[in-house]
Amino acid sequence: MLLLQIVRAVLELFLGAQAQTRLGVIGVLLLTAVAVGVRARRAGLAVGAAVVFTLLMAQA
Repeated sequence: MLLLQIVRAVLELFLGAQAQTRLGVIGVLLLTAVAVGVRARRAGLAVGAAVVFTLLMAQA
């Protein structure tokens, strides 16, 4: 259980750094929207933000 939390934290840190490097503030906001959507169990918000984030990262 602890290993899963550590891996999740490292992954979030890595994705946040990559998003900020490539997309700036918008990338970080989209990752935040994905996290909020998952935790609030709002599938539409999480999926929509993930799709937009993926499209922007592909263009960057």
